[in-house]
Amino acid sequence: MSTSITEMAASLLKEPHLFLVEVVISGNRVQKKVVVIIDGDNGATIEDCAKLSRALSAKLDEEEDSIPEKYTLEVTTPGVDFPLKLKRQYKKHIGRGFKITLTDKSQVKGKLISTSDESIEIEFEEKTDKKSKKKEMKTMELPFDMIDKAFVQISFK
Repeated sequence: MSTSITEMAASLLKEPHLFLVEVVISGNRVQKKVVVIIDGDNGATIEDCAKLSRALSAKLDEEEDSIPEKYTLEVTTPGVDFPLKLKRQYKKHIGRGFKITLTDKSQVKGKLISTSDESIEIEFEEKTDKKSKKKEMKTMELPFDMIDKAFVQISFK
């Protein structure tokens, strides 16, 4: 069921700067909740979400086999508490702070400096020695296959 909805949603996103991040289906036998998460190279607007919601709702109602139960449809963008899922999402966050959990469960906090097809580069502070409070800036390249979860850190400064 989620595969067909994912394919439908992706096919309905006509603007090249928009892309599907994830489709999450939850609920019980009586009522399903379908959450479609979209993003864009420069973000996605409320109008982008509303447009996809109308088109996808019509398509789901038309093809009753795709979701036989009653359902609630929500089309949204990833919030600040949602980890980045796709390589394509990183580029618009260059210069922002990140908290990254690696596949070995270690964590890295720093600023995203650059991104490529294979990796990201993070700038972070490191103490010069254990006794000193002095810190120096270092950079680290992280291949995407080493990243378990990456969250953008919101700064209120």
